[in-house]
Amino acid sequence: MEILLICLAAFFASLLTFFSGFGLGTILMPVFALFFPLEMAIALTGVVHLLNNLFKMYLVGKEANWRIVIQFGAPAIVSALIGAWILMSFSETTAWYTYTLGAKEFMITPIKVMIAILMFAFAFLELLPFFKKLEFDENKLFFGGVISGFFGGLSGHQGALRSAFLIKCGLSKESFIATGVMISSVIDISRVSVYFTKYSSMGIEENINLLLAAVLAAFAGALIGKKLLKKITTTFVQITVAVMIMLMAIAIGLGVL
Repeated sequence: MEILLICLAAFFASLLTFFSGFGLGTILMPVFALFFPLEMAIALTGVVHLLNNLFKMYLVGKEANWRIVIQFGAPAIVSALIGAWILMSFSETTAWYTYTLGAKEFMITPIKVMIAILMFAFAFLELLPFFKKLEFDENKLFFGGVISGFFGGLSGHQGALRSAFLIKCGLSKESFIATGVMISSVIDISRVSVYFTKYSSMGIEENINLLLAAVLAAFAGALIGKKLLKKITTTFVQITVAVMIMLMAIAIGLGVL
């Protein structure tokens, strides 16, 4: 059951990523969190996210604008390391509050509250018209790399901020997607390297088959997304996903997941 649910989430999230410019980690991480501790769910999602980005680089990478990749990506690497380190620090703290519902015990921890707030905030912003129109000039790329990388390392939420900064750079749709994939990949490499300094000893290798299945499902979604890119409208899908993420964030914050 868990492998089916995770693969479906990986497939559809990867498919949506081609239309929205972001979404794979945001959707997939809560599904992993249904079956694994939250910190490991973030790490597993990071691996799928990275490998899927590398696959998308193969599909569209030749269209990337390398000048923007370097301007945005260089500061993002450093801030992603910082964000990932903070995540590791939070994960080592004890529970703030423990409560029971029926026979089951739930824990509210700092890491769950922090991730829940971030998930809810980014999902809520997606519902606001002003955020969809939010754009930044090219001279703000360094700042954009810093905050996108930081939140990418901290919670995996980097795509919405990255898109807001890149949208004013005068890129074609193909170049916009490819440039975003390149930047997302360097952030993923930074954060995954930090995650696995801790999680390599937590038994992730025992779930390699599930991880591989999720990666292949994400690849399939990316292939179909590339074919449908020019034909699909995503307004309804983005709103639906945002609402679902907000509900999942509340569940994580309350320690239910």
